[in-house]
Amino acid sequence: MSVLSPPRNAQSQPPSGRNSTRSARENFSAWANRHRKWLFAAPAMIFVGVLIVFPLAWTLYLSLTDSQGSVRAAAEFVGLENYVTVLSDVERFWPAVGRTLSFTGVALVCEVVLGMCIALLLWRPFRGEKWVRVAILLPLVATPVAVGMMWRLIFDPNIGFVNQLLGMVGIPPQPWLSGQDTALGTTIFMDVWQWTPMVVLILLAGLTSLSEEPDEAARMDGANAFQRFFLITLPLMMPTVIVAILLRGIDALKTFDILYATKGKGGGSFHEVETLNVYAYGLSFDYNQYGLSSAVLILFFMIIIGSMWLLTMRKKAVSK
Repeated sequence: MSVLSPPRNAQSQPPSGRNSTRSARENFSAWANRHRKWLFAAPAMIFVGVLIVFPLAWTLYLSLTDSQGSVRAAAEFVGLENYVTVLSDVERFWPAVGRTLSFTGVALVCEVVLGMCIALLLWRPFRGEKWVRVAILLPLVATPVAVGMMWRLIFDPNIGFVNQLLGMVGIPPQPWLSGQDTALGTTIFMDVWQWTPMVVLILLAGLTSLSEEPDEAARMDGANAFQRFFLITLPLMMPTVIVAILLRGIDALKTFDILYATKGKGGGSFHEVETLNVYAYGLSFDYNQYGLSSAVLILFFMIIIGSMWLLTMRKKAVSK
């Protein structure tokens, strides 16, 4: 053996630094593999979190100041004064709360009931099924502003198609959007017309995922269609129904564009369709009362979060 050649043991052992680096890489790879779903979703979650947290924090700050005229103008800290002012406003704020809840509740009930009926009709295959589904989904293609302007022309008291049709059967013209008692109901009809197809899609997806065995067993036991629906299909569909209520209910609470497109500032001359969104918009952009409008938005945000929490708890109770 040459005196210059290294020992055999030294040649067979890798450097300790390289071994530790390889071990660290393997440990990181194993950790990343175990948490890959969170790692892939982390960038989007951080981005969405920043988009939500910053505007919410800024709105909360403005709600505690007397900011008005311009958001860059000097504002003094007033604490909960804006909240006290808003909550004591019985002429605009509380009626707006009532209209918001009425609009959401009535629209949601109509959309879920109609959506379930249409989904049941589309559940079983029939001739022309594809064309019917395309026709039902057409209202979702248009924007809410376009839908509002379209129905505004249709319900026009003078040239509207609806009053002309009523006149053919001897019914006098109705004010529809211009009437204090009919404006809110008319806007609810517009919302139901546009967003019922979305509920149909959700419920139809739930129906197609159901097993046919319980329904066939009930049919063999002599149960009629109503008994099979209320005792078998509907209980099995409740988690899906609550998901549809949750998604559509939150969206209905935030409705603004179709109301503003049809009635304009203040929800009409007598604030007949003024919801919390329209009320907050008027405070901000019509009167430049940013502190008060921010307080309204924070209270509105709390209502939405409370509604989401109640529906989520209900969904968990039904799923058990």
